[in-house]
Amino acid sequence: MGESYREQAWAWLEQDPDPKTREELSGLLEAGADAALADRFGARLEFGTAGLRGALGAGPNRMNRVTVMRAAAGVARWLGPGGTVVIGFDARHRSADFARDTAAVLSGAGCTALMLPRPLPTPVLAHAVRARGADAGIMVTASHNPPEDNGYKVVVGGSGPDAGSQIVPPVDSEISAAIDAIGPVTGLELGEDWTVLGEDVVEDYLDAITRLPLGVDRDIHITYTPMHGVGAQTLRTAFSWAGFPAPRLVLEQAAPDPSFPTVSFPNPEEPGAMDLALATSRRHGSELILANDPDADRLAVALPGHGLLTGDEVGGLLAEYVLRNTSGADRVVATTIVSASLLPKIAADYGVGCAETLTGFKWLARAGGPGRRNVFCYEEALGYCLGGDAGRPVADKDGISAALVVTAMAAEAKREGRTLLDLLDDQARRYGLHLTTQRALRVDDVALLRRAMRRLRAEPPDHLGEWSIEQTEDFLEGGDGLPGTDAVRYRLAGPTEGRVTLRPSGTEPKLKAYIEVVLPVHPDTADLAPLRARAGEHLAALKEAVAGLFPKA
Repeated sequence: MGESYREQAWAWLEQDPDPKTREELSGLLEAGADAALADRFGARLEFGTAGLRGALGAGPNRMNRVTVMRAAAGVARWLGPGGTVVIGFDARHRSADFARDTAAVLSGAGCTALMLPRPLPTPVLAHAVRARGADAGIMVTASHNPPEDNGYKVVVGGSGPDAGSQIVPPVDSEISAAIDAIGPVTGLELGEDWTVLGEDVVEDYLDAITRLPLGVDRDIHITYTPMHGVGAQTLRTAFSWAGFPAPRLVLEQAAPDPSFPTVSFPNPEEPGAMDLALATSRRHGSELILANDPDADRLAVALPGHGLLTGDEVGGLLAEYVLRNTSGADRVVATTIVSASLLPKIAADYGVGCAETLTGFKWLARAGGPGRRNVFCYEEALGYCLGGDAGRPVADKDGISAALVVTAMAAEAKREGRTLLDLLDDQARRYGLHLTTQRALRVDDVALLRRAMRRLRAEPPDHLGEWSIEQTEDFLEGGDGLPGTDAVRYRLAGPTEGRVTLRPSGTEPKLKAYIEVVLPVHPDTADLAPLRARAGEHLAALKEAVAGLFPKA
């Protein structure tokens, strides 16, 4: 078996145009590192609805120039000659190289390749696809993955409301099959007539997002971190265009740095990732703390003395703000099967439709259907997509436009002597107190996750700690308009109302549990602190009980 991997490695060397990965692979061959070769050649990165994502390195199970060139050739074959593709890239290791290789392959295949002018946020790419009337877009990014990773995301084009949204089946299978049909990259024709777009592509995006409902209040002091990513310049320009004060940058994290030196994971949700932002806020007396992930499609929100708000809390606040500032019976909002159960209550209160989708903005952006206007959708993983009466500027999650609207909401509350925490208390009095958290198990063997889900179906639990399981929803076969997915949701009764949803992560080797408790609140309750403390205790107890569902790693 080891010898076949060596043969594959020698064949790979013959087509690899990259001196870095050629040196890596030659070293492994000379050292007889059979285990490392098996890791690189015993599998390959699979192209799915999230595109490609993996560690950098040589071989088909890594992100590298050969993998990217084959993917670009597959996209070109899927589109056919004459298609127009916008290409974006972030500041990760090799992102610019992968973008240039993509442009060369596409132009060599007879497509029109338009490259963004510099490393930019993913939502700029999503907007550019629609604004330029392109047939597709490609973004080179691994979002908030570790520094050794990179990725390759494809979005669909056209001129409709979903232009710039992520691909869904069967497009992923069609592109994957086209990639499989590509031979060695030495046989690809490479072009040189691709176009680098000007800064007007960024200005078009900024013009679109600053037309969102942003109110009139501008008195707010903000601390902001791009988490070593590409968001700072675009966000600061957006704030200037909208008339907001310039956010104070977390200097240690302000410049793009693909090594992400100040954080273990460049994800605002990870423990410790927001520490520098919180410290900067304390030094300068900021009233609001904002953070983007490295490609700026997600937004984290924190408050002095409180810390990070959950994605569900921000999602609920944004939903009400958007619904207060838009009109029309055709409006619809959307959330996912793993997010809080709050949004349907808000939608019912405002008399608008509410859709529930699978996880991922490829589904959320398409929620609503013909004749319905998707004005807001979110998922608990800090992703938000906002629209207004003038339309939706981006059909994907967008951490820059979300930052604008959160700031507008906080400035409006400040004028009334209040904060976002007061708005959360208002929601609790109207809809009940919804608290959510997660528990995750990271594994080395993804087969363990599949076995764990099979066990839950074969031996379903009847309780979780003090909570009895009143209803089990299995999403494996789909239904109620949802495609099938490997997820199970338990509706609970006990000390509180509650829900627990379990699913393997789509981008990391994790089994994730999404946990929610809901407590009723009397509308006249003035001080919610005792109730929040009690709900937090219940949430912690339920989180501990959920650990019993995880397999032993």
